[in-house]
Amino acid sequence: MDSIDKLVSIFKNFPTVGSRTAGRFVYYLMRLPKEKIDELISAINDLKNKTKLCQQCFDPFEGQGQICQICSNSNRNKNLLCIIEKESDLASLENTKKYNGLYFILGGTVATMRKEDLSQLRIEKLKKRLKDGNLSEIIVALNPTPEGKTTSILVENIIKEAIPSPTLKITHLAKGIPVGGELEYADEETLESALEGRK
Repeated sequence: MDSIDKLVSIFKNFPTVGSRTAGRFVYYLMRLPKEKIDELISAINDLKNKTKLCQQCFDPFEGQGQICQICSNSNRNKNLLCIIEKESDLASLENTKKYNGLYFILGGTVATMRKEDLSQLRIEKLKKRLKDGNLSEIIVALNPTPEGKTTSILVENIIKEAIPSPTLKITHLAKGIPVGGELEYADEETLESALEGRK
């Protein structure tokens, strides 16, 4: 496999990138001057070597300690937890500037309840997070896809088992997000309405 084909095959592993787009990426890189390629390589190395996962929410961050800026912010509502699928969902919700609680990134969704599918999720870490926190409301904000709905049922059962309290509110985003859509691609106004109308 030559260098062009090798790079195309690497880009094809990126989310939503097919053969044609992967090829465009490669030919774009070929036209860049060497200093731009060096800058890209340096940025990728920094991404891998300088970022780490927050030990509370699992969002990647740079900085001191084991807790990210959101989780360590004393102005955030520590009694409110939003469970989301992936890092980009956190970024989308933060952009609304309407949510002031904490997050937990589940790490994906599952289509079935098979053990091999569940292993990709942070189930045990979620159980620990739920038991450690003094939570009054948990927002299950998974994407309204078939997989997201299946995972939401699983998460809600885990919450009820970990915190068997009649006063705990378990809410879901309002129906502003279209069925089959993803939080990552929703505009800020839609996300804001979905947050405010949660039930």
